[in-house]
Amino acid sequence: MKGWIVIHKIKSLYDNGNGLTERKIATELGLSRNTVSKYLHLPETEIARQLEDIARTKKLDAYRAYIIQLLQTYPNLSAVKVMRKLKGKIDSLTVSDRSMRRYIQALKDEISFKQPRYYEPVVDMVPGVQCQVDGGELRGVMIGGKETTVYFMVFVLSYSRLMYVSLSAQPIDTQTLIYQHDAAFRYFGGMPQECVYDQTKLVVINEIFRELELNQRFHQYATAAGFYIRACEGYDPESKGKVESGVKYVKQNGLYGETFKDWKSLETYLADWLDTVANNRVHGTTGQQPWTHYDREEKVKMQPYLTPSCLQNRLAEHETRQVDKTSLISWQSNKYSVPMAYQSSKVGVSTNAGQLLINDLANGSIIAEHIISLEKGQIIKNTHHYRDMKQRVEALEAAIEQQLGDSASQRLFTLLKATSPKIYKDQLLGAKQVIAAHTVQYGGISADLLARILTSPRLTATQLRDILDAYQLNPERLSTVTTEQTVPDSSSALAHYAVLNGQSTGQGESHVVH
Repeated sequence: MKGWIVIHKIKSLYDNGNGLTERKIATELGLSRNTVSKYLHLPETEIARQLEDIARTKKLDAYRAYIIQLLQTYPNLSAVKVMRKLKGKIDSLTVSDRSMRRYIQALKDEISFKQPRYYEPVVDMVPGVQCQVDGGELRGVMIGGKETTVYFMVFVLSYSRLMYVSLSAQPIDTQTLIYQHDAAFRYFGGMPQECVYDQTKLVVINEIFRELELNQRFHQYATAAGFYIRACEGYDPESKGKVESGVKYVKQNGLYGETFKDWKSLETYLADWLDTVANNRVHGTTGQQPWTHYDREEKVKMQPYLTPSCLQNRLAEHETRQVDKTSLISWQSNKYSVPMAYQSSKVGVSTNAGQLLINDLANGSIIAEHIISLEKGQIIKNTHHYRDMKQRVEALEAAIEQQLGDSASQRLFTLLKATSPKIYKDQLLGAKQVIAAHTVQYGGISADLLARILTSPRLTATQLRDILDAYQLNPERLSTVTTEQTVPDSSSALAHYAVLNGQSTGQGESHVVH
């Protein structure tokens, strides 16, 4: 309802038909022609009666953007239906159906609702309706001593200003954006009716005559989740002001000037910053803390959210990789480690927010996570993946210590490792089996024989086996050698071993099959 001043200007310019035309008056005052015509033909008594209801009209003005959005989306929506939707969001609303009908009629006189628009007023007075989404990046963030570009997506609920930020080590693609939405909705504990985006190719492929061609994969996720995609005009501060200011806030207050030990430290820091700073401050526009405001008024209005099956089933669509014998897989010109239990088997591989996720194909469980390296030819290892090998080596060494005693076993370990460092575990297993078999068949190895064996500069498990077998066939040879030279030098020791096993000491490495 226009005020008396505006109505007086309309009537003065018209001057009972002797002044300007309705079209020129509309142009002069910035009004629609229908509004000018309405007040020229409306009796003053009716104008006065309508102005008496100005207090209630102001109440609906607080929800003007939401009502406009409903009518532009559904032009034929009745006033009764608009009232029901609004009361579903605002429990304390006390406006009559008659006031709503008059208010909607006034809007229709001012605004055309004949075709849908993709530039909309910001819906910030109605809880649970809208979330604004936009991405940003910050270069030069120090992570692990290196300057790194951090990519992120900011989600801001228009009503409470509750914020969520999702990070990525690489430029965000559609699948990453979907995972980020899933994480945001789980952080909020619910889902809004719509999400607003600029015309990024991750969401909107093209626009012709205000008709949007949506990214098929993202549209599938939005449909399955149950929220509406709304795209605003690019570079439009009215439509994206909240989230664009949120992007600046994340850069300047959240990330700028910080250094991090690794990517995990960055994620931990950001999660703490969201909970203790961004969502705990008193917001400059609402005058309330976003978390408190959200919990008190908006959370109950959010739609329930469950991760759609199309997202859960992505594990079944992962690429596969063959794990080599060193527990590494190849991915984009680099190698990444997996637990040793998966050596020489196949695993599933996917990416999410700059991370490489490796999963067990049998049950879909994540078995390894790595930050994707932007360099080439790198080997990225998690030392925990090789802990099983270390434990197995230690167990084998402990078993041999029980067989030979501490001093002799340590010398044996040194010989095996120096001779065959790349297959040390296999050599330990072979030596353990050789000693055990000899002990069962002939009893323990004599101290003199063991001392002779351990003076060798090289030793493999097969050489140990051959020396023990040769001794059992000709035990007198060791006695002869001992009588002739009690303190042999290394060259004579090698000659004695050659006599015992009938071979030269230059044998190569061999693997024990087990």
